[in-house]
Amino acid sequence: MTSLRDIRSNFLSFFEKQGHAVVPSSSLVPKDDPTLLFTNAGMVQFKNVFTGQERRDPPRAATTQKCVRAGGKHNDLDNVGYTARHHTFFEMLGNFSFGDYFKEDAIDYAWSLITGEFGLPKDKLLVTVFAEDDEAFDLWKKIAGLPDEKIIRIGTSDNFWMMGDTGPCGPCSEIFYDHGADIPGGPPGSPDEDGDRFIEIWNLVFMQFEQQAGGDRISLPKPSIDTGMGLERIAAVLQGVHNNYEIDLFKALIDNSQEVLSSKAEGDALASHRVIADHLRSTSFLMADGVTPSNEGRGYVLRRIMRRAMRHAHLLGATEPVMHRLVGELVNQMGDAFPELRRAQASIEATLEAEEERFQRTLGRGLALLDEATMGMKEGDALPGETAFKLYDTYGFPLDLTQDALRARGMTVDETGFNTSMERQREMARAAGFQSGEAAPETVWFAVKEAAGETDFLGYTQTEGEGTLQAIIAGGDMAETLDSGQSGELVFDRTPFYGESGGQIGDAGVIEFENGARFVVHDTQKRAGDVFSHAGVLESGSLSRGDKARLIVDKTRRNRTRSNHSATHLMHRALRDVLGSHVSQKGSYVGPDRLRFDFSHNGAVKPDEVARIEADVNAVIRQNVEVRTEEMAPDAAIEAGALALFGEKYGDRVRVLTMGDDLSVQNKPYSVELCGGTHVARTGDIALFKIVGEGAVSAGVRRIEALTGEAARQYLENQAGLAKTSADALKVPPADVPARIQTLLDERKQMERQLAEAKKQLAIGGGAGPAAAGPEKVGDTNFIGRVAEGVGGKDLRGLIDEAKSRMGSGVAVFIGINDGKAALAVGVTDDLKDRFNAVELVKAGAGEVGGKGGGGRPDFAQAGGPDGANAQKAIDAIKAALAA
Repeated sequence: MTSLRDIRSNFLSFFEKQGHAVVPSSSLVPKDDPTLLFTNAGMVQFKNVFTGQERRDPPRAATTQKCVRAGGKHNDLDNVGYTARHHTFFEMLGNFSFGDYFKEDAIDYAWSLITGEFGLPKDKLLVTVFAEDDEAFDLWKKIAGLPDEKIIRIGTSDNFWMMGDTGPCGPCSEIFYDHGADIPGGPPGSPDEDGDRFIEIWNLVFMQFEQQAGGDRISLPKPSIDTGMGLERIAAVLQGVHNNYEIDLFKALIDNSQEVLSSKAEGDALASHRVIADHLRSTSFLMADGVTPSNEGRGYVLRRIMRRAMRHAHLLGATEPVMHRLVGELVNQMGDAFPELRRAQASIEATLEAEEERFQRTLGRGLALLDEATMGMKEGDALPGETAFKLYDTYGFPLDLTQDALRARGMTVDETGFNTSMERQREMARAAGFQSGEAAPETVWFAVKEAAGETDFLGYTQTEGEGTLQAIIAGGDMAETLDSGQSGELVFDRTPFYGESGGQIGDAGVIEFENGARFVVHDTQKRAGDVFSHAGVLESGSLSRGDKARLIVDKTRRNRTRSNHSATHLMHRALRDVLGSHVSQKGSYVGPDRLRFDFSHNGAVKPDEVARIEADVNAVIRQNVEVRTEEMAPDAAIEAGALALFGEKYGDRVRVLTMGDDLSVQNKPYSVELCGGTHVARTGDIALFKIVGEGAVSAGVRRIEALTGEAARQYLENQAGLAKTSADALKVPPADVPARIQTLLDERKQMERQLAEAKKQLAIGGGAGPAAAGPEKVGDTNFIGRVAEGVGGKDLRGLIDEAKSRMGSGVAVFIGINDGKAALAVGVTDDLKDRFNAVELVKAGAGEVGGKGGGGRPDFAQAGGPDGANAQKAIDAIKAALAA
């Protein structure tokens, strides 16, 4: 049997031998296309190459691309687990030509691979071509020797691919595998083509036209190739199974879930195990690429997928979190091909466990909501669609679960209303997904890159340098000149200014030109990869492309920024030591004023843990050892122990930053991470590190804010000043301030207790005069009715109990007044419960103070109302009820 690992490896090896560069999978979070929620096809990372905005060398590539389709236009979520080939996560094998080879070679490569390397029998294969593509039809006859009846012309958009309303487009040719006559279905183009007998395994896209806005379609000067073959589909074919969930990868994952859940994958449980296996992949890979569960955008979709899997685990009998226990087998199966999964394992497990604990709590509330919503319904009624959607959206109940629960009661769901609510939410999710992406790359920056090339960054060793002005961008477009007072962005052939990336903000400073002009830089950004854009205003003079200048970074700002950046690395290591290896960076801000570090962790960082983290970082700072950097290949760096950030895509060479000495292990550095930022020369340059804030960002993500250097010193000085001011006010030495404050708090609590007791006695006694003599008689019943100013509702129970004790037999009423509002309490002694009900009595009084009803037991009940001025009327009303 050909394993999925072997198929992936053989595919890439085949095309590497044909001169293709094997390109790693890009992140599931598209960096150059914010219109996409997730990467959903192999060509996404090459989009700018196909549109001519970027170039690649060599002009041919092969990939196995991670893809997710679970939101927006491509949403397979609800079908997963119930069909043979739907997945939320899948791998797309692809080979690409960027203006190099075209149809003949693409068809030849495809046919050679599947019939040669993969050994598929030719009589089991057929292909489709676009109806008007005679060239592709003839090439299939020539190369594959297929008869006319096995080359099917399709005239619909299924066989004509378009990137959008405008842009590159072209005909497709699809390769189908025939699973045999015992499986229902007909060939593509036939009336029963939707059956499962003929399955598409590979799609070849021939980009040979450009669709223009006016409707014209012109030939591209350099046609290109984009192909996509689902790894799971071809694995099913090569392993002799018809269902993707029966391939070796899914068998391993499902075997593991059967063991962990003590549930066999058969009968009704089979679909649940398949859902869990599929969703385990998508959720784990999304988290490995930096997505965290939340209530918006990509995080919202991730949480939906998680909860669907967790619901199926619940259906299989899980009463405790189990999803996190399945991650290890997934890493065993796929961690070699995707090392980011292995690096993120601890974080994925921790997040899944916390999310499942949270979902199990909401699951009970969701079921209670369903019971409440159907309380007044009868057989044949339909649950409002909005309620069904609330169950789905808030509690993770898919529509089919709600329908199943109601079917047993003879009820249905208003599906139209549900779909309306669903569409409304999808619009919100699409909007959130768009906003959560990076800004769309402007065409102008690719034009600048094409004309000027990448910027040579000098800033690792210099804060000043010479450069030649390559491009001016003003008003959103390229310009030849810039005049005094105008704002714009300048691009040079080289620069010491750091462009914002990796959490570190861009440099500021000034640029002085040889012609006397002076440009003030407010910010520096990276555009189109490695084009450094200096944004600011021309303070004096005028500029033209080709002008030479001296670029001067604000050194004070840079030094403070790099001090904070280096401190984040030390803190990352300290966090992992103190909190555990599950800690991983989820985001950061590094500026001259402060640092902010987001990391995976469930639960607050305790004060003693904060103290240990601070102490560890400051200990490395005091080592004052040299900070070392080295360039190497990413895989070599990670193999050497360097931490890589989840979701980051690294180039062929990376900078490895080593800081401090690990005193617990001989000859081992304290911190080793991949980082392209600027850093201190020695750890002692950081001077001082102080954490000033810690809190939650989202589920499973915490945030620490800290200061370094002079900012940290000033913070501590201010804290010391506050302590001295407090000591002076309390007239004690600073060291005795905590004890003195505790004494004052204890005294205050004692005084509050004494005051409460005095109010209680005053209320019980009714004050001075005849009223304090004791209970009055209402008919033959003892009665105490008092209005107690300043007594809260929570104190009324004690007053009632004491009054009942004093009377032995009777009814007591107390009304506490606070801020003009009334709190009522009524008590009835046990011997009178057959005659009087406290709930009915309190209702009689509540109306007088503007309240509505009340509640409790026959011997004690409470109510409230906004009109405390009518408290005595409420007592009179209760007396009248007693006398009735």
